[in-house]
Amino acid sequence: MRIERVDHEGPRASAQALRALIPGGASVRPQVAEIVEAVRDLGDAALLDFVARFDGGTPPVRVPAEAIDAAGTALRGDVRAGLEMAMANVAAVAGASLGDDAELNLPQGQRVRIRELPVRRAAIYAPGGRNPYPSTVVMGVVAAQVAGVEDIAVCAPGAHATVLGACALLGVDEVYAMGGAHAVAALAYGTESVPRVDVIAGPGSLYVQEAKRLVSGDVGIDGFLGPSDLVVLASGDAEPGLVAIDLLAQAEHGEGTVVALVSDSADLLSAVETRLAESDDTGAVAGLVRVASLEEGCAVVDAFAPEHLSLAGPSAEALLGRDFLAGCVFVGAVAFGDYVAGSNHSLPTGGAARFASALSPRAFRRRMAEVQIPEADALARAGAPLARAEGFRIHAESMEARVRENEVP
Repeated sequence: MRIERVDHEGPRASAQALRALIPGGASVRPQVAEIVEAVRDLGDAALLDFVARFDGGTPPVRVPAEAIDAAGTALRGDVRAGLEMAMANVAAVAGASLGDDAELNLPQGQRVRIRELPVRRAAIYAPGGRNPYPSTVVMGVVAAQVAGVEDIAVCAPGAHATVLGACALLGVDEVYAMGGAHAVAALAYGTESVPRVDVIAGPGSLYVQEAKRLVSGDVGIDGFLGPSDLVVLASGDAEPGLVAIDLLAQAEHGEGTVVALVSDSADLLSAVETRLAESDDTGAVAGLVRVASLEEGCAVVDAFAPEHLSLAGPSAEALLGRDFLAGCVFVGAVAFGDYVAGSNHSLPTGGAARFASALSPRAFRRRMAEVQIPEADALARAGAPLARAEGFRIHAESMEARVRENEVP
């Protein structure tokens, strides 16, 4: 692990220095654009070529349902129990986030019904480059199921047995053994063997996330969920060993991952640095930021807007409830949130926590209004002059045509 001391003047400069440690999507944009264009234009002819080159797979891309069922049956007992706990907790938290439909009768006589509806097809991307991620399958599929999506596909490069087992537990029998930009393009545009979807959700490599960004005008996405990051805001009364192991745990995500410790305690920073220096090299980068106070530390956190924020030590934990700019805030091991705590681990990265949220059923739902206008008189009197003021004569005439005779405004 590379360790960087970040000693800059002020929270914003410190956050910018941390941000500079995160690789950006621009570095892979030309290659991704070429792959997406090929799959969009050529369909399976390009997709199967990319699957052979990048995934090491051979047709068919879709995993047979019998293989998924067999993987579910073969799951080790403790793994099955962990997945089932994750499924139940994620479903409970996701269900609490859904809103109700509403119907309004307005003074001019019109009735407006607001409906929130699920998209018809969604795909969950579960990364498989370094390790299989059955937990990502749970996070994405449960959120989509709670949203009411009927057709859910899982994209799982390598089609690892544990991932297929999780799909079996969740009742998903549409799984594609492919990954990367070509997989995203196939899901967005459809090929002869892969039906297109309405929403693609899930974390992945820079190639995957850049592809999601490229196709986002043609399909819904949950956001740019790129390399992982974690900031631990720790007071001097934090336990160095626990802080270090939380940073190292997140660093397991490998190259591109940025972890940071922000603290007002020089002793804590030094103790944690010693433990990090003794760790195996994962390709991640660790930033160590000394601040004058926890209040200044909060400013660094907000300027960085981390995917994960951990509050460590009684003094820092007392800040829980503050409106931090973060994807998810933890008191306790962040790793619980990756698996069984109930919160979703698909979180905004790269500073997007300033405006984006964790994956939830809302990513798979759309709001639609149904409008009934039994009496048009009052609305036409108000609307027709506005339409004419904008130069839309026929808009005005369309409204006026619904007015009763002798009541034309």
